[in-house]
Amino acid sequence: MATQSSDYSEGSIRVLKGLEPVKQRPGMYTRTDNPLHIIQEVLDNAADEALAGFGKKIKVTLHGDGSVSVEDDGRGIPFGLHPEEKAPVIELVYTRLHAGGKFDKGKGGAYSFSGGLHGVGVSVTNALSSRLEVASFREGRVARLAFAGGDVIEPLVVVPKGEGDRRQGTTVRAWPDAKYFDAATLPLGELTHLLRSKAVLMPGVQVTLVNEKTRDTQSWQYKGGLRDYLQQTLTTDPVIPVFDGEGYADSKDDTFAEGEGAGWCVAFTEDGAPVRESYVNLIPTSAGGTHDSGLRDGLFQAVKSFIELHALLPKGVKLLPEDVFARASYVLSAKVLDPQFQGQVKEKLNSRDAVRLVSNFVKPALELWLNQHVEYGKKLAELAIKAAQTRQRAGQKVEKRKGSGVAVLPGKLTDCESRDIAHNELFLVEGDSAGGSAKMGRDKECQAVLPLRGKVLNTWEVERDRLFANTEIHDISVAIGVDPHGPADSPDLSGLRYGKVCILSDADVDGSHIQVLLLTLFFRHFPKLIEAGHVYVARPPLFRVDVPARGKKPASKQYALDEGELNAILDKCAKDGVPREKCQISRFKGLGEMNAEQLWDTTLNPDTRRLMPVALGALDFAGTEALITKLMGKGEAAARRELMELHGDSVEVDV
Repeated sequence: MATQSSDYSEGSIRVLKGLEPVKQRPGMYTRTDNPLHIIQEVLDNAADEALAGFGKKIKVTLHGDGSVSVEDDGRGIPFGLHPEEKAPVIELVYTRLHAGGKFDKGKGGAYSFSGGLHGVGVSVTNALSSRLEVASFREGRVARLAFAGGDVIEPLVVVPKGEGDRRQGTTVRAWPDAKYFDAATLPLGELTHLLRSKAVLMPGVQVTLVNEKTRDTQSWQYKGGLRDYLQQTLTTDPVIPVFDGEGYADSKDDTFAEGEGAGWCVAFTEDGAPVRESYVNLIPTSAGGTHDSGLRDGLFQAVKSFIELHALLPKGVKLLPEDVFARASYVLSAKVLDPQFQGQVKEKLNSRDAVRLVSNFVKPALELWLNQHVEYGKKLAELAIKAAQTRQRAGQKVEKRKGSGVAVLPGKLTDCESRDIAHNELFLVEGDSAGGSAKMGRDKECQAVLPLRGKVLNTWEVERDRLFANTEIHDISVAIGVDPHGPADSPDLSGLRYGKVCILSDADVDGSHIQVLLLTLFFRHFPKLIEAGHVYVARPPLFRVDVPARGKKPASKQYALDEGELNAILDKCAKDGVPREKCQISRFKGLGEMNAEQLWDTTLNPDTRRLMPVALGALDFAGTEALITKLMGKGEAAARRELMELHGDSVEVDV
């Protein structure tokens, strides 16, 4: 049986006429999440009249029946017959795509600068409204007509204005058709913000919002313009005073048309979410565009020039535009003669020349201002350099080495068999030879050993993101099962693999140095382990005393941590009748000299070892931090010299 094929012939091609394309594919012409954008098209027309200098008032009314009206006091839409189309102009504007008065820019055109560009805007509003009414007050007469779904249902009627009726301008009332939108109601917050911004961008123009349902009326009229608006919108205080300015091309400018340019206001803050709003011919460009890029470039070039002039850039730091722009809040209002937008919704400006246009006015203005206010310039430079350093450090961030999605335990780690964290112990052992003795002498059930090679890195001034560049520290973190953190952080300790982390180093000066370096690491980058009581220091002996047999007492081996304990042992032997000279004293050069049995007896055996818990003691966190900074900070040589001069005589030197 033959399958029926789809018939594709000349008759298959449909030609959509009038406003049918808008109804078929509304998303191509407007935003369809709610009707705000189709109302904005009407509002933009009213704003274009004010921008052209023919209106001082715009009124938006939210009616109880769900309709919205926009009223302006501009010139009013012409309602005579179009010379070519032989139809009323006001009807063409609302029923034909690409019919409007904003195609002819420059001298002689009805509008020099406007947001309307394509002659599409209000015809889309009409197509997607179940009803739309227009009244144009002009030349002593009033013209009225009404539409339904884009079609004329009440033809044009022109009558003389009543006596005393001095109205001038256009009033449009639209009933958005809910079937074209995800939500039928207007987002009041967005509408309020839009109206307020129109007032900001047109100082002296009064913008009013009337809500019949709530009987609320809001009105905006700004004289301070962008500066007032930005200062009211910022959530945190700026680092330097707000910088604002404007620049427009004059008739002598060869590059740009007369009147093209921008007004701007910029604030730099250390925290808080940046406020960023840009407009082109009063149209909000929420996705930014080339005018934003021009502001960014102008700011960067000016700040970079100031930094170079005053030689403020530290060695090895490269400044990028994002470093200057990262903490910038701004309101930018550009005027472009023939702007090119990305799509009909006009959320992003694509005009290439706008980068140069805005940058050419911003750069010299900010450069001059910075050099007139050098203190503020240096503060801004400091903010940008700090951002550059943070960015460069983030680029150097070293992650934990992983395999199969989990951190790979270091190969040098000799782990224990038990999974009971409360009883498990990890010994960080100085040197491979001592590590070998510890591995043989330990209790395999609950004691793990991680040998460390050489001196551990002084991490007091190492950024957390760079810690894992050091193999030893990477291995310690992975073995413990806890990531580096700060004192104010809440690290995940659920991955902790050992209840006790024990530092085991030689009893000599070098061993003490390694001990200090490891304690510095834990205090700086693992403070919660100290706070929770997981960090310990093992104290191996420095001396072994072989005591000969005496009477019924057999020969014995005794261990001393230091000279003091050694003398105490020898004094006790003397009392027991064993002269000092008969006791054989051995000094351990390091843990590596101990055999496995000796290491177990002296340092690993819970019954005989000496293990000291690490705690903050008398000093609080800040006090301890200040002390360690003095001892371990690179720039603290003078403080350490003073410390040695004051207390040098009380130090025991191990030669």
